Amino acid sequence: MNRDEMLLRELAKQYKEYAFSDRNLKKKEMHIALNDLRMQKPVLLIDELPWHELNPTGELTVQCTDPYLREVETYLRQMLYRQRHIPGDMVLPQELKVSKVIHSSGIGISVKEDIAVSDAANRIVSHRFIDQMKDESCMELLHNEEITLDEKESLRRYELVANMVGDILPVRLVGSPWCFDTLWDDVATLHGVGQILVDLLERPEYMHALAQKLTDIFLDKVRQYEELNLFEGYQDSVHCTSAYTSELPAKDCDGIHFRAKDVWGRGAAQVFVSVSPAMREEFDIPYMSRAMEPFGLVYYGCCEPLHNQIDIISAIPHLRKITVTPWADYELAAEQIGKNYVYSAKASPAAVALDHINEEQIRRELKMITDACYRNGCNFELVLKDISTVSYHPEHLERWEKIAREFLPED
Repeated sequence: MNRDEMLLRELAKQYKEYAFSDRNLKKKEMHIALNDLRMQKPVLLIDELPWHELNPTGELTVQCTDPYLREVETYLRQMLYRQRHIPGDMVLPQELKVSKVIHSSGIGISVKEDIAVSDAANRIVSHRFIDQMKDESCMELLHNEEITLDEKESLRRYELVANMVGDILPVRLVGSPWCFDTLWDDVATLHGVGQILVDLLERPEYMHALAQKLTDIFLDKVRQYEELNLFEGYQDSVHCTSAYTSELPAKDCDGIHFRAKDVWGRGAAQVFVSVSPAMREEFDIPYMSRAMEPFGLVYYGCCEPLHNQIDIISAIPHLRKITVTPWADYELAAEQIGKNYVYSAKASPAAVALDHINEEQIRRELKMITDACYRNGCNFELVLKDISTVSYHPEHLERWEKIAREFLPED
C-alpha cells in the first residue's frame, strides 16, 4: 500500500463517519422536504469558500502525489473541513463520486480578457472582457459544440479510486451536474457588458439573433449529453443550494440512463440587473424558457435582484427555486414567491470579509430575511456564498453560522 492510498483511506474513514450518521440522514430528509415545497425547517448552507485563507492548521494541505488523487484528496479534505467547522445543514453524499471525463470542442469563439489580481493566492480576480462579437458577421463563427466522453480515462480514474477506498466508501462513476444556461452572461464575456446594454437598445435584432443562436447551441449540447448519458441523475446540489427532492430523477428513469428531465436545470441573466423588467421579459424569458423546457426542475437567478420580476420569470417552465440576493427587497420577494417556489435567500458575504466581523450587520440582514419568509409562509433556504475573502480569519465563518442559528428553529 503506497502513501497516496494510505492517505485516502484514512480520509475516507473519517468521511464515512459523518456521511452515514443519523444526523446526516435527517438533514437529507429536511432538504427533500424543502425542495418538495413542504418545508420542515429552513436549510442553512455555506459555500464558495476562500480555501486559500482557511488553512492555518494545515488540515487542508494536500499530500497525494498522483495528479487525479490530489483532486480526490482535496474534495475529501474540504468536505471534512466544512463538516467540522461550518457544517450548516450540509449533506454528505454516502458515496465517493468519480466524474466522467468529458471534452468539448467549444462554440467557435473563446473569451479574451484582461484581469486584475489583488491576492495572488485567490482565484477571484477582476475581468475586462474584449469584444469578440462586434457585428453580425461574427455570428458565422459560432457553431454547436462537439461533446466527447473519454471512456478510457474515466474508467482508469474510477478503478484507481475504487481499488483504494471501495471497501470503505461506495465509489460510483457519475455524469456531470452541468445544466446551467448562462446565455446573457456568456454574451457578456464575448461581447462586453457595456456593449450588450448599448446593443439591446440600438441593435435589438442582433441581440435576438445572438440569443437564438446560443440557445440552439445550448439545446444541442443537452441533446448530446442525453445521447452520451453524461448527466448525473442524483444531484447533491444545484449551484451552492440543495438539489435533493423526491421528484428527481423522473419516475420512469431506469437509474442508469439520465435525461434532462431527470435533473435540475439552472438559468440566470446577471447582466440584466441593469435593464428594465420589460427588457428581461423580451430578451431573456423566451430563450430561457426554451432552454429550460427539457429539465425536470429549474432554479433561476444568481446575483441579480429579482424581487420585482417574479411574475415575469414564473413563465419559465418547471420553475421551482428562485434566488433572492442581498440587493433584493426581501419582503417584496417573499410576498411574490410565497409558497409557490423555494425562496433561495443569499446573505451578504461582505459582513465576514473585513478584519473585524460586523455582527450587527449580520443580525440585521438575517432578521429581515427570516421575518419576511416566516410572515409569508415561504419554503426557504439561507445561503452564504460568493465568499471571496474573510481577510484570513476563518473564524468569521464559524461565527456567522452561530449567529444565523439564532434566527432558525432548533434541530
